[in-house]
Amino acid sequence: MYPVLMVSSRGARRVAAGHPWVFQNEVHGPLPDLGPGALVNLAFEGGGQGGTAMFNPRSMIVARRLDVTRNAIIDLEWLTRRFTRCLHMREAWFATPHYRLAHGEADGLPGLVVDRFGDAVTVQCNTAGMDRLAPDIAAALRGTLGVRTIVFRNDSPVRRLEGLDLHVRVEGEPATRLVLQEHGASFEVDLFDGQKTGWFYDQRANRVLVAKVAAGKSVADFYTYAGGFAVQAARAGASSVLAVDRSEHSLSLARQSAVRNQVEQRCEFVQADAIEEMGRRASSGQRFDVVIADPPAFAKQKKDITQAAAAYRRMARSAATLTAPAGWLFTASCSHHMSADMFWHEVSTGIHQAGRSARAVWSGGADIDHPTHPFLPESSYLKGILWALDDSVG
Repeated sequence: MYPVLMVSSRGARRVAAGHPWVFQNEVHGPLPDLGPGALVNLAFEGGGQGGTAMFNPRSMIVARRLDVTRNAIIDLEWLTRRFTRCLHMREAWFATPHYRLAHGEADGLPGLVVDRFGDAVTVQCNTAGMDRLAPDIAAALRGTLGVRTIVFRNDSPVRRLEGLDLHVRVEGEPATRLVLQEHGASFEVDLFDGQKTGWFYDQRANRVLVAKVAAGKSVADFYTYAGGFAVQAARAGASSVLAVDRSEHSLSLARQSAVRNQVEQRCEFVQADAIEEMGRRASSGQRFDVVIADPPAFAKQKKDITQAAAAYRRMARSAATLTAPAGWLFTASCSHHMSADMFWHEVSTGIHQAGRSARAVWSGGADIDHPTHPFLPESSYLKGILWALDDSVG
């Protein structure tokens, strides 16, 4: 029997309706004297049960529900069932084993992210409960997928909110430089030193969308990381592709992918700050038919929203200025604190400030292997908008 965490009537209504979190100010009575990651049974003030949850007194989210039943056994077998369910979903969508296997709460695995790269995976345990389960997580992944390399990318700053340390470690074969397949292209990835989990699967479908308008056109891909948008645009027949990133390590991966896909002759890779490079090239009169601006998160915390809004506006203004008459502009935000409405407003304002008018021809989010929890809009974090700009340049 697990200890009981009593949830106040306000929190109980929300959790009973399907929300997976309990906040500290929704606990009725004192917090139980338990360490981070301990398992508890949720009980509701006034009667009723909420299932089994992970507990962490150090976090504002004091409990995250794992199972709707009380005293659920959360072990290797339980994890294997969850991973098997995740696998069945992904295998229906992807011909090659390159995808996000587990997407946190939306897949019933709170705070756990697993990206698959064939017989290797990267794992982020972003909650104390999942951190405790790391040995069983590794065993379940080996049993379910037969993977030989597991890279724990436990270096995300969100771990600090759970009182956890930051580290990266490898279990199994140390094969951390791999090649993945994505819509006919091959990409070099670095699972150990690459950003986040090694690759941004969330933008997979959006890279194909943008590539469709790139044939015969000049393309500029800012914040290119490992060249996902750039290489797909070049493969689609872009006449030239400029790929900009401040990380030389990321650009080296992008260059290798360009060579691997035999498009290196049409690609230029520049190490620079993206906004500064946009301004420098716009000032020199350079214009591109297709401009991509897919930055890292500008709002890493809720308190950053005002500053992030200004940054997205400035980015859109610079990118629109650099876009040729009758050109295309793709803008994205991966900041879950930045709402879709606010992102739309700031980007459209930036485009207007550049003296351009535009039509949004498409807007959407992450690819299909990044599901959204129905009661947790925070799990739908990615916003992307494809704009058709007018014929005039301000």
